[in-house]
Amino acid sequence: MGRYFGTDGFRGESNVGLTAEHAYKVGRFLGWYFRTLRLQRGDTESPRIVIGKDTRRSCYMFEYMLAGGIVASGADVYLMHVTTTPSVAYIAHVDDFDCGIMITASHNPYYDNGIKVINKYGEKMEEPVLNLCEDYIDGKLECFGQKWDEIPYATRHNIGQMVDYVSGRNRYIGYLISLCKYSFRDVKIGLDCANGTTWSIAKAVFDALGAKTFVINADPNGFNINENSGSTHIEGLQKYVVDKNLDVGFAFDGDADRCLAVDEKGEVVTGDHIMYFYGKYMKERGKLIGNTVVTTVMSNFGFFKALEEAGIDSVKTKVGDKYVHDYMVEHGCRIGGEQSGHIIFAKYASTGDGILTAIKVLEVMMAKKKKLSELASGMTVFPQVLENVRVKDKSTTIADEDVQKAVSDVAEKLGDSGRILVRESGTEPLIRVMVEAESLDLCKQYVDSVISVIKKKGYAV
Repeated sequence: MGRYFGTDGFRGESNVGLTAEHAYKVGRFLGWYFRTLRLQRGDTESPRIVIGKDTRRSCYMFEYMLAGGIVASGADVYLMHVTTTPSVAYIAHVDDFDCGIMITASHNPYYDNGIKVINKYGEKMEEPVLNLCEDYIDGKLECFGQKWDEIPYATRHNIGQMVDYVSGRNRYIGYLISLCKYSFRDVKIGLDCANGTTWSIAKAVFDALGAKTFVINADPNGFNINENSGSTHIEGLQKYVVDKNLDVGFAFDGDADRCLAVDEKGEVVTGDHIMYFYGKYMKERGKLIGNTVVTTVMSNFGFFKALEEAGIDSVKTKVGDKYVHDYMVEHGCRIGGEQSGHIIFAKYASTGDGILTAIKVLEVMMAKKKKLSELASGMTVFPQVLENVRVKDKSTTIADEDVQKAVSDVAEKLGDSGRILVRESGTEPLIRVMVEAESLDLCKQYVDSVISVIKKKGYAV
């Protein structure tokens, strides 16, 4: 990961880890960089950059600081206002923008925020460009064959403009509606909008598709995004679906690139479940290119067993939707994602899209004429225990022969009835020890056996 941009953008507490000045500098760099690229091609038209944001109070500050930096560098800014991350990715691609920016901290609390930079194909911006942006923030930029103490401001007619582009959000809504193969007439759907970006979009989509739509947590005030709501606090939707006797519920996160579902009995249907039954649905229709579903190492062991029984191959990447997406692009895979509900349907979107995921879940329900509980029943979730150990040095701990032997001993005992995963945290001085087995007691026993070795060897803090 870079100095500022991680696998999911530039994240931090607003005006602490991510400041207004940071946003201005990101805008300055992107506006200048894309203007210079155009000029090198002999193109004197102003670059076009589209910006969306979620419902956090700090988004207004970051939106205008980014926009100010962009227009000061000679590019035009198009503001989609409050909208979802996948909508920005879609519009950046189909409307031929030089890049897109989404201001969000996804499922984090309101006081955090982030800047996601999206390329012209609707995918996460290439790391070399982000590295140059980080160099500019740190005052050591070397780009286009020379060193820059400061990048030039645009002057006179080259100064950029700001354009209201709420029409882009409306186009995205129309695109989602166009993807649906079935009418959802009389289907009773619950939506938990997490007081985030779906509050003004999701209901419009499902109403247009004929559903009887019931909505909770769709009253954002700048401070309540994700608060006891959405995909990270799904218990409210579970109760709501049962109390209202609904057919299905969908919970989004703050920027709507994730979706978890709740079946008619109030049970949670995870991203693993969705990838399992949608992967089977694709295979049955000859649409599962490569016969492969892509996920991360954190998917449940029961997910991999269910795919195996269905005759479907699986690939495990490192944790992070970026790695899932990169593998899918490289190998031409059509579906992949994470247990958390960040699912990529490659034919229709370049990123995870919570509303699209909900549409696809309903599509299978309608096609199969089955309840969601029936679709998910083919996958058994194995009990899981995950514990973190704070250590002095992650690499040394992982490489220790005794630690490795403890891990291999557990793996041998589990055989094909479970698994152990020991990995370094990407952001903290932690070793994560996870075991999935047939019972919680076994999980706990095996996790403790590995952690005891780590502590005995003196690695734990």
